[in-house]
Amino acid sequence: MSDKITTIWNGNMLFESDNPSGHTVLMDISKENGGNSSGLRPKAMMLSSLAGCSGLDVVSVLDKMKASVEGFYMTVEGELTDEHPKYYHTVTVEYHFTGKDLNESKIKKAVDLSVEKYCGVMEMFRQFADVKTSIHYHNK
Repeated sequence: MSDKITTIWNGNMLFESDNPSGHTVLMDISKENGGNSSGLRPKAMMLSSLAGCSGLDVVSVLDKMKASVEGFYMTVEGELTDEHPKYYHTVTVEYHFTGKDLNESKIKKAVDLSVEKYCGVMEMFRQFADVKTSIHYHNK
């Protein structure tokens, strides 16, 4: 199986990229670096892809386990190398769950399955970065 995308230059530093789903995303850089901040920054978008991949896994597994949460969000932070080509050498993923009577064991299992087995983007990141994860429970 393969995915194919097309990315088109829209002038200055702005690019538009499609996705096999048919949706598009704009990519740009900051004004300080010659862009217009009209889109997502490519490296930061990688962090979003990591969160999206793992988040989809977690929600799917929690649904199958009949474990409900009121809210779920992730923060992902990447530390770049100092030298070019700059890439993320360390990535921290924090999983935050809110709700009443959270089933912490099921939530932990869902996160662990994503981190250790299902999330292909997580595995790609492990090829070049130290990936650290943590789970935070916010019981109401």
